Amino acid sequence: MNTKLTLRMDDALIERAKQYSDRSGKSLSRLVSEFFSAIDAPAAPADLTPRVRSLVGALSGSPLDEDDYRRHLEEKHA
Repeated sequence: MNTKLTLRMDDALIERAKQYSDRSGKSLSRLVSEFFSAIDAPAAPADLTPRVRSLVGALSGSPLDEDDYRRHLEEKHA
């Protein structure tokens, strides 16, 4: 069930949020919802960039392992 929520914020912050919303192609409601969902999500290691964090687990279940990656690097830099 979706319920309406009213937020009170500084005008400048609202404007920046709207600009970010336009750039990202996501509605303000979706951005706020994603933020609230992230509050209790398991914490990712702090030293990872957002792009790297988005890749964590991307290959789970894959037959590839660290040895495959080492071979790739050796071939690439040979």
